[in-house]
Amino acid sequence: MSSIIAIPAFSDNYIWLLPNGDGSALVVDPGDAAPVEAALQEQGLTLDGILITHHHFDHVGGLKALKEKHACVVYGPVNPAIEGIDRELGSGDRVTVGDYHFEVISVPGHTLDHIAYFQAGDVPLLFCGDTLFAGGCGRIFEGTPAMMHESLSRLAALPADTAVFCAHEYTLANLTFARAADPDNEELKARETRAKALRSEGMPTIPSTISLEKATNPFLRSAESGLAEGLEAAGRDPGATPVECFAELRAWKDQF
Repeated sequence: MSSIIAIPAFSDNYIWLLPNGDGSALVVDPGDAAPVEAALQEQGLTLDGILITHHHFDHVGGLKALKEKHACVVYGPVNPAIEGIDRELGSGDRVTVGDYHFEVISVPGHTLDHIAYFQAGDVPLLFCGDTLFAGGCGRIFEGTPAMMHESLSRLAALPADTAVFCAHEYTLANLTFARAADPDNEELKARETRAKALRSEGMPTIPSTISLEKATNPFLRSAESGLAEGLEAAGRDPGATPVECFAELRAWKDQF
């Protein structure tokens, strides 16, 4: 995991660079080709594969330029709107790229085509795009709250020590909202302090872990009584079920 490199892009995206032992590498969600090319040159790597989680431009915008320059294979969801996919993937598919062996998990909600990539092992890895964020989750653009809740539940069921690599540095804003929604969560308070220290040093707050998300991320905790209390304290309807609580939390975050 220590060899995985965060490539900053745009204002807050991360493109993930995964080196292989043979000097090749793969990247996840290259929204911009230029920083990928710079990182490959700096690290002395060749590009062997590209993993795509969903169709939004800040995740696929660099595909064309990278494919024109490199003999790489592009893996991604079934969506004709994404130009350049060589191998279409769906839930339960398995793919090996270099040293990495991923299982594909369907996680619709943010978009309908969204998939995530999970590798089991001594240090499990998850590349989840814009579905699960550090301390938060993606906006629901194409799916439904129930769909997103189910997708997040699927990710929350992964091993507790899974390293979570999401695609944006939204952590501080997410934790500010989480503190409002879950004000008595002491582990959340400690997490916010650590995240602020990292950002003050210009360091990424990612990767997270599944165990940390389950303890501090309100969108994975909608079955907890504290979240219903947080909604009520904010004058919002906590709903009668975890899905209804989740939907209200997401609506609140959209306006926060």
